[in-house]
Amino acid sequence: MLDLKEYIESKMRMSHIYQPVMIKTLLMNNGRASKTTIARSLLSYDISQLEYYEKVTNNMVGKVLRKNGVVQKVKDDYSLNSYELLEAGEIVELIQLCEQKIEAYIEKRGADIWAHRRKNRKAVSGSVRYEVLKRAKGRCELCGISKEEKALEVDHIVPKNFGGADSIDNYQALCYTCNANKRDTDDTDFRNLNAMYNHREKDCVFCQKSTKSIIGENELAMVLLDQYPVTEGHSLIVPKRHSADYFELSSPELNAMHRLVHDQKMKLLSADNTIEGFNIGFNSGSIAGQTVFHCHMHLIPRRQGDVSNPRGGIRNIIPGKGDY
Repeated sequence: MLDLKEYIESKMRMSHIYQPVMIKTLLMNNGRASKTTIARSLLSYDISQLEYYEKVTNNMVGKVLRKNGVVQKVKDDYSLNSYELLEAGEIVELIQLCEQKIEAYIEKRGADIWAHRRKNRKAVSGSVRYEVLKRAKGRCELCGISKEEKALEVDHIVPKNFGGADSIDNYQALCYTCNANKRDTDDTDFRNLNAMYNHREKDCVFCQKSTKSIIGENELAMVLLDQYPVTEGHSLIVPKRHSADYFELSSPELNAMHRLVHDQKMKLLSADNTIEGFNIGFNSGSIAGQTVFHCHMHLIPRRQGDVSNPRGGIRNIIPGKGDY
């Protein structure tokens, strides 16, 4: 008793509610419980799962039963039509009929009845999950809700059944509600996406870069040194697919480029302690100064004294607009 009390009060380090829920479940079941029982206890606290089945209730089963005159709905409450006319024995009989229907359906379909909840649910490793949530700053990347308010899941941006890769650049953090809604509302045709990522142009200097000039890369992007550097270490982060500008990039490509720009920043800082800042940016369109029409991100190291007055940074692309 005292050891367990001390552990719960003083030694338990929590990143979620799981530990106290499991201990509570074991205490309530004479000190022993199956993994299924413990999982059900955890599930009872998961608001995101509750929200999913609230949507099922309202938009699927509730709608069908209302249409067939079996139930009615007032605000958030459902009631069974003519329930007050049923005798106790009739209620028992109807419950048994429902149980028979459930058992018959499960026997006919087996585990397939939950396939829509298991589809492509290959477990994401803890380290990858951590990196995805860290990149998202602990918030849903669609609605912005914090992980403190709603559980976050690691979702494939390009779905697995459309050829999406198990890659950190194809993962995003979504709350359970947004993840569930995405399947219902996102009708993008991803079938040709992998072919799109392989698109190269014969006359494009970036598409035809030799592997010797690439100083860093991942599946969808690469790092090059600028041939006409503004400062020493001026680097370019370039998507491998030929795309005209920033606004044509997909989310996986943006993720891949952002990962590389962080890596290259750290490499530059470790190699040169005179670097004190960076300018980062894109040129989009000839009127904005773009000369190579294959999208690329500039990472420009800045050092003390490299210009007389650095105030305004990229605002100085138009003379006189840097001082304000």
